[in-house]
Order: sequence, then structure tokens, then C-alpha cells
Amino acid sequence: MTVPAPPPQLLTPLDHALAWARAGEPVALATVTGTWGSSPRPAGSCMAINARGAVEGSVSGGCVETDVMTHAQDIMAGSPAQTLEYGVSSARAWEVGLACGGRLDVQVEAINSPACPTGTFPLALLEQVCACMANRQAAALVRLHNGAQHALVVQTEQGSTVQFGTCPPEICNAAHARLQHGRSGAEADATGQEWFVQPLVPAPRLLIVGAVHIAQSLARMASMVGLAPIVIDPRSALATVQRFPGLVPGQTLLTEWPDEAMQALGVDPMTAIATLTHDAKLDDPTLEEALRSPAFYIGALGSRKTQASRMERLRTLGFAEAELARIRGPIGLAIGAVGAEEIALSILADIVAVRRQAPLARARGWQYP
Repeated sequence: MTVPAPPPQLLTPLDHALAWARAGEPVALATVTGTWGSSPRPAGSCMAINARGAVEGSVSGGCVETDVMTHAQDIMAGSPAQTLEYGVSSARAWEVGLACGGRLDVQVEAINSPACPTGTFPLALLEQVCACMANRQAAALVRLHNGAQHALVVQTEQGSTVQFGTCPPEICNAAHARLQHGRSGAEADATGQEWFVQPLVPAPRLLIVGAVHIAQSLARMASMVGLAPIVIDPRSALATVQRFPGLVPGQTLLTEWPDEAMQALGVDPMTAIATLTHDAKLDDPTLEEALRSPAFYIGALGSRKTQASRMERLRTLGFAEAELARIRGPIGLAIGAVGAEEIALSILADIVAVRRQAPLARARGWQYP
């Protein structure tokens, strides 16, 4: 199976694990399978470790990583997969990163490959998992806590289906339910056997249409809060790596027309769209495409007058009021922003509020309800 390579800044611990395994190295995966009390990392957080001691990702705030790495080396050397239990008293909580005390369970298993034939996590499964993530296809990784059985449940338009391995129907149904909210956790099958279900939803991303001054700040800030930025502008004089350092031409810095680029990218429910061009030739096709998509956020820069004209043009194209209500414009929360950096901050705050369904997300037209 050919796995598309994501841009460097989007690589996950699973991507690193696959690259190491394909390079002939022993690799282990450590996954948080349970948390009680305070924990710096939620269930589903993972860390990849290779035999050289290289690490990508984390399973805590640094308090248990060293011990997990030690066990991972033993498991890569032939020891069985293991779930490590870490209990932390409130008295020691601040020392180890669990602010109020608590417990953390971490499953550690090696990738089964020529370099590690005793591993329990199939390399072919890892390839399919990474392919799903690269293609932004929602899927759930399910496994028994002892590493004896694994499956990959993929979300489809009709529901969910098992793409790799086998699992009981009730676990497949539970995986489908967890894909809707994205939270990992344990599920019991009809026999009482416990499975860990780890949703792998597409990483959130922000499509920024218009390589303008505000976009330069917004792209930088988006990365800081976990939104992968993609800047789109057919004006190649503006969409340059000099103005957007860190973005990759042809991958995260695109010079196609916005509607064509969005069709090629495939807008999904984990996509936010912000159009900043002030140019109807670019804004209108962007908003038409956005309104036909399941994007979780659509925002457009411009004055109230500009927004009113824009909405009227979209009405003439047949969009209903309920559809047009998805467009947040003028874009951004009413924080009194001045200058490109503060406007970018107000836009990003609005995106976060909508994504988290915060009360501020009800703010419309720079007026609070």
C-alpha cells in the first residue's frame, strides 16, 4: 500500500513509527489507555520509540516517559506487550506533573516487523492507519489491552466498517459512536472482554484564502493552537515562501483558484475556512464552495456593508438564509482589534470558540447576544 507523505509539520508519532519500521528499525508504540483524576495527556495520546532511543510524541507531562521508554526497550527485545499502571498521590502530584493526583495507564507494544518479529502490533495495520490519516479519512483503532487482537474501523457514508482485522459488532458500533465525538476509551464486548477504542479523526486545519498581511499572522498563530494552516491565493506574487516561511509550495501554500484548491483538498468537518481577500472574484467562489461543504467554520473579512453585498450575491445564487447563517462576517470576535496581528487573534479566537461550542461562538456581526 502506498501511503501519501504528509507535509513535515503534520507528521504524527504514528507516521514516525511507520518510517522507522520501514527503515528496518525495531519500534514500539506507547498509548494512554486510561486516566483517572488529573492527567496532562488524555486517553489516546501516544508516543513512538525506536531501539536507538529516539522518541516522538508523549504520554504525560514528562513524569513517566523515562520509565515507559525503558519498558519499550524490553518489549522491542522480545518481552510481551504490557499495560503499565502509574499511580500518583496528591502529595507527589506536582513533582511528576499530575496536578491533583491520579492514575495513568499506558499500553506498550512493539510493531511486528522483520526487525522485531515478536511485536504484537501488525505493520500492515500501521500502514493502513497512516494511510487513513494522510487521506483525512476518519477511522478508529481498536485493540485488546493485552495486544492479542487489533482492528481498524473506518467511517463511511453508510456508517462504519472493519477495514483491517476483526472485532465484535458491538465494538464496531462503539467505535462509530466514538468517532462522532473523538474521545478514546474502553468498551466491553458481549463476553465482557475490554477493548480500547482510539478514534483517529482528521487533524483540524485552517484554509486561509488570501495571502494578505493578516494571513501571515493568522497562519503562524494557527499552528500554535494545533490548526494546520493552508494558504491559498492565485496571486503568486503574494503566496511566497518568503512571506509564509514554513509553508510548503504545492502542499500548504497553493496558487490555484480557491474553489478549485478546496475541491482538490476535500473539505471535511475538521476544516475551518477564512477568506481575507476583499476581492469578490476570490471571496464569492470560496464561499460558494464552503457553503456546500461540511466545514465547521466559515468566516469572511470585510465591513458590514461588504458583508451585506456579499450575502445578497449569494442569495441570488440560490443559497437559503439558514445556509448563509453559517458565514461569520465580519469575521472575528469583537475584541476591539487593531492591526493585522490583533485581527488575526480575533479570527483565531472565533474559530476556537466555534470549534469548542463556547458561549462566545453565538456572537454575530460584532454584537453579543
